[in-house]
Amino acid sequence: MSASPSPLVFVISAPSGSGKSTLVHRILRTVPRMMFSISYSTREPRSDERDGESYHFITREEFEQRLGHDEFLEHANVFGNYYGTSRLALADAAGQGKDLVLDIDVQGARQLKGKLPEAVTIFVLPPSREVLEQRLRARSQDSDEVIERRLRGAAEEVRNYKQYDYVLINKDLDECAAALEAVIRTERLRRIRMEQAVQPILESFGAVVAAKVEKGS
Repeated sequence: MSASPSPLVFVISAPSGSGKSTLVHRILRTVPRMMFSISYSTREPRSDERDGESYHFITREEFEQRLGHDEFLEHANVFGNYYGTSRLALADAAGQGKDLVLDIDVQGARQLKGKLPEAVTIFVLPPSREVLEQRLRARSQDSDEVIERRLRGAAEEVRNYKQYDYVLINKDLDECAAALEAVIRTERLRRIRMEQAVQPILESFGAVVAAKVEKGS
């Protein structure tokens, strides 16, 4: 079970092509008790994407209906398409005793942090604009026009890194993944999140000892 009664939420943002999705998939394999929040999106799925795995693909009309019913923790309009995180993701993670990781953009992260101030935010930077462009072109998924648009968007996104708790530079994937894992494991060990696990230990030493600890003795 998680050390805290509610899921610890990790928000990861990065410009497209920075390796964010690869990092998220890596920690889902290497860090126990992690659950990925699958966002809702109105864009068309790519050839390698499946509904319910990469995103929940829905129509614009359905998204706006859900938005009107306040079903999203956060939402954003990116390049003309809606993206959003369902409130049910938190309940699902809590029910499974897992912590939640979200892969969302800067504006969505800002909204979520406003609603969940305790969320841990992490920004992933590419080593440079040149490296980012190389990675985007290597994916062979987008036209030159789309790549240029993503690079312009990245120039705006990277300016927001100061809004985040942690910043990782993805120069080497293995090193960056290790750093991300270290952030998650460290955050889980904060005293306030360990209280549930600590109390039975204190009780095993007796009520007097527990009382002294509470008073700071």
